Amino acid sequence: MAEPREINPMLKMALELGPVLAFFVAYLWLKDHVFTIAGTDYSGFILVTAGFVPLMMLSTGILWKLTGHLSRMQLFTLVLVVIFGGLTVWLNDPRFIKMKPTILYLVFGGILGFGLLRGKSLLRVVMDTMVPLTHEGWIILTRRLMFFFFGLAIANELVWRLMSEAAWVNFKTFGLTAAIFIFFMTQGGLFRDHGTGEGDEDSQA
Repeated sequence: MAEPREINPMLKMALELGPVLAFFVAYLWLKDHVFTIAGTDYSGFILVTAGFVPLMMLSTGILWKLTGHLSRMQLFTLVLVVIFGGLTVWLNDPRFIKMKPTILYLVFGGILGFGLLRGKSLLRVVMDTMVPLTHEGWIILTRRLMFFFFGLAIANELVWRLMSEAAWVNFKTFGLTAAIFIFFMTQGGLFRDHGTGEGDEDSQA
């Protein structure tokens, strides 16, 4: 199997975050409009979702073409976008795409929890080369991230069910991204206390 290729970090970020930002901008532009297509009325939110799905597929495909690699998380996210975005457009029901983050974070949290029950950190499988930690450090980080994912799933449910559509779009675009960034920024003490060199880590596996 070919080794993943490195690309410009700014390009990588643009490909990963571009579709979400495009969704946000398009929603601001079309949110108050209703479009009649083949005798059926579609809100701006539905039309924006219809554009978001192929854009997400395109950006993920370009990322794979440039790097030769996609993580399981990226693939699973794309699958959920296609399924729940497709249902949103097909059934003309915005609830499906709004539930997508809930399902995504519940699955991620559940996978991490399953690994912890077996005494393993499945997080280490996807992040080992980026964050060298001791075995204990990986277990602690995985446990924290599991609860964090469950918390995000609950937060998403509360926002889309109890607040306005515009509030959910803002939460999805900025709130979830900021929450993940803040989570890892607050793990500095863990990385300091349980960090290790790559060579040392292999000996503790």
